[in-house]
Amino acid sequence: MTSTATSPGAFAHPALFYRGDAEYVAGTVPFLREGIAAGEPVAVAAPVPRLDLIRAELGTAAADVRFVDMTEAGRNPGRIIPSVLRGFADAAGGGRVRIIGEPVWPGRTDTEYPACIQHEALINEAFAGREVTILCPYDAAGLAAGVLADAHATHPVVIDGGRARASTAYAPGAVLARCNERLPHPPGAATVRFDGDTLPVTRDAALDAARERGMTAARRQDLALVVAELTTNSVIHGGGSGTLRLWTEGGHLVCQVRDAGRLTDPLAGRHPVAPQQIGGRGLFLVHYLSDLVRVHTGESGTTIRSYLGIC
Repeated sequence: MTSTATSPGAFAHPALFYRGDAEYVAGTVPFLREGIAAGEPVAVAAPVPRLDLIRAELGTAAADVRFVDMTEAGRNPGRIIPSVLRGFADAAGGGRVRIIGEPVWPGRTDTEYPACIQHEALINEAFAGREVTILCPYDAAGLAAGVLADAHATHPVVIDGGRARASTAYAPGAVLARCNERLPHPPGAATVRFDGDTLPVTRDAALDAARERGMTAARRQDLALVVAELTTNSVIHGGGSGTLRLWTEGGHLVCQVRDAGRLTDPLAGRHPVAPQQIGGRGLFLVHYLSDLVRVHTGESGTTIRSYLGIC
């Protein structure tokens, strides 16, 4: 494949279109070997079958690569930038870092997909000016044409058939605007209106609803934290009050909070949190605990939706 090496100080974010295992290996392993030979920290975050292919091809050199199961670490795409990509790049110190990140694969649901392409668009802002190359493989044989079109829109360079070309459709801002879609709640969702005086009562109402729906004790603890963070943020930053709604959907308890505030930082919740940091952990923690997070923000207010598995 065409080399993805870049000049010092430049951030690179190419998409790699592959068709079958042979093209996947041909597009990823030389990229990793280049990094290993140059003494650069290298990592791969992908579904396990893809990790296995790369390990087998690298042989003993695989010991120099960090492998991450993206189906676990990146199940919620909102966790990928702070916990997978920035987590690795920031720990590496100075010099260029190479990462393969595959956040979209056949089997991602329609509910998850908007968060996936939002993540891909945000990578460009999160790493602007940094000495990092993030190569994103796309299964061109198994993904829909619209998914591949979105890859062109979120990556400045696309590698296809071993050749790298500048994307003429690159428009991450347009993708982010499209993903900032309204999140209507279903009829019959349990509804609780809250303010600063009713936060404990609101949390308890959410936990009662979770018990009624059969949510495990461990997941109820996660729900309690999610509800506490979202409702407290609404009171402090969202006009002093808000509305909590709860319902079940596809094996998940969905917790949605709406308030009158507006998020101005597109990377809110995706900045790594230092252990000594005081405050600023709310939305990061929500992303960390949730299976999926969707956000809509605008002049009329902000809606944040968290999906937590019932089991």
